[in-house]
Amino acid sequence: MPSGNALLYITTVLIWGSTWFAIEFQLGVVDPAVSLVWRFSLAATLMLGWAALRREWPRYTVRQHAWLVALGFCLFGANYMLFYVATGLLTSGLVAVSFSTIVGFNILFGALFFGQPVRGRVVAGAVMGLAGIALVFLPELQHLSLEDKALRGLLLCLLATVAASFGNLISGRNQRQGIAVVPGTGVAMAYGTGLIALFALATGRTFSIDLSAPYLLSLAYLAVFGSVVAFWCYLTLLGRIGADRAAYASVLFPVVALALSTFFEGYVWTVPAVLGLALVLGGNLLVLSRPKLRPQAVLAPAIE
Repeated sequence: MPSGNALLYITTVLIWGSTWFAIEFQLGVVDPAVSLVWRFSLAATLMLGWAALRREWPRYTVRQHAWLVALGFCLFGANYMLFYVATGLLTSGLVAVSFSTIVGFNILFGALFFGQPVRGRVVAGAVMGLAGIALVFLPELQHLSLEDKALRGLLLCLLATVAASFGNLISGRNQRQGIAVVPGTGVAMAYGTGLIALFALATGRTFSIDLSAPYLLSLAYLAVFGSVVAFWCYLTLLGRIGADRAAYASVLFPVVALALSTFFEGYVWTVPAVLGLALVLGGNLLVLSRPKLRPQAVLAPAIE
């Protein structure tokens, strides 16, 4: 991989691998839904400003707007709401491990809705990934009680990942219909922000903001780097080396996230957790290994 591409790859992995930890600083004082409104209001403004500078100001039909609303709901609404709540129940590293199953969900849903063939290695990789998740969460699964916050967090993570996967497929569909990535993402972010704001109003959430340095700095990091810079790096990389090779970045997100969780959140490694992480990473590598997959099966993950 040329040095320029390697820099894009490393930047993507480090930013998206660390956003899980940054989310921790968004929880506590401000309601998660309100924090998401602030985050994506800023991110959508930056993305649309970027589109304007590129002279890609969007003009869409009613049908295209409907698909962008669907993208906003899945990728920037339900996905993030569920993950923010789950992050309050789990360490950020475990949330990232759960999210890594998106590679398998993308391929499964691609087969169901787009008729893409599912190869044997994909099935084997998915089984490895699920077995790995089971080992990582072995203590919680041994009790199987929804009263256990870690198990509830895992279920929320999986639901969020399903929503993100649907968002990936919708994004791929929109790109095939000629909607450019930058303005389309900006508009979808704006719709997602609006939907979250309506949800917050309907459920009586208080629109407040925490003026502490940790909250404001993490908000800026998530909006500017997690939602704009890393996305630009990933898309540039995708255009240069292809979606299948670029998607390997998602394999390393949990490694970065768990490293941060170990140092800053006191995550304690166990033998089953180590074996589980190895299975998750190995399963994703098997799924993404050659022969090449169609691009829409391994689209950009949700921007965390």
